[in-house]
Amino acid sequence: MEKRISNKSQEIQNLNKKDVESPNHADANKKDKIVERRQTAREADKPDTTLDKFFIEVALVTLFTLRFFKEVFRPRFEVNETLKQSFLMGYASLPLVAITGFIIGLVLTIQTRPTLAGLGAESWLPAMVAVSIIREIGPVITALIFAGKVGSGIGAELASMNVTQQIDAMKVSGTNPFKFLVVTRILAATLMLPLLVIFADMVGLLGSFVGCNLEGNVSTQLFFVQIIESLDFEDLVPAVIKTFFFGFAVGLVGCYKGYNSDKGTEGVGQAANSAVVFASLMVFVIDMIAVQITSMLQS
Repeated sequence: MEKRISNKSQEIQNLNKKDVESPNHADANKKDKIVERRQTAREADKPDTTLDKFFIEVALVTLFTLRFFKEVFRPRFEVNETLKQSFLMGYASLPLVAITGFIIGLVLTIQTRPTLAGLGAESWLPAMVAVSIIREIGPVITALIFAGKVGSGIGAELASMNVTQQIDAMKVSGTNPFKFLVVTRILAATLMLPLLVIFADMVGLLGSFVGCNLEGNVSTQLFFVQIIESLDFEDLVPAVIKTFFFGFAVGLVGCYKGYNSDKGTEGVGQAANSAVVFASLMVFVIDMIAVQITSMLQS
């Protein structure tokens, strides 16, 4: 009798354990299935090839650009924030742009002198350097510096605001974060880069003047007279116009990468890095298109 009672009690305990454990196992199985389904869905949503990723990225950038043009003409206009960002972008970039422009003008003059001297055209040195700097070297190099400094700064700043949920807080408070953060920075970059390019060209010509006088004695009047005579209206206008597109591209890419960055600390670094890479690439693409259009119009 005692054995039967003990067996019965053991069976009851086993049944109780099964009743307690079975819901937990069922819940665990359900959770595992849900996780598997989510992972499967995420893998299905991911692009299969690099080409798919490229077209998706192009589509997203296009939508981002269209949203910018939609918001830029819609009140309220953030004039104060635009002026603030313009000052920060321009003032912070002046020392680097000045040093780079001076070195480029100096080095280009020193490197070009032997070639022209061998051809008996050393007197054309100021004119050749001036045309090279103003047409191509000045705008492109300044845009690349701007992309490295300002583009990465915009991407990192907006990405950190995205990670710390400051952008979400602005939405909750009734502020349009796209208008306040994105539109103002793109406009500031578009307006400031042409001014920085003009400043870099002037400093570059100063460096060229110093380079000309390292192995010769060129007067200031003769130097600038040759520059003015060698430059045409067709040289100045295309160079200035394309700098607006350079600035727009740098601001757009930086804002896009930062505003749509991944959550987490890694997203900040990735946004800054990718902003520099893609902005620099866009500068070269726009420059290639501008050169082709200019050559077609001049022919």
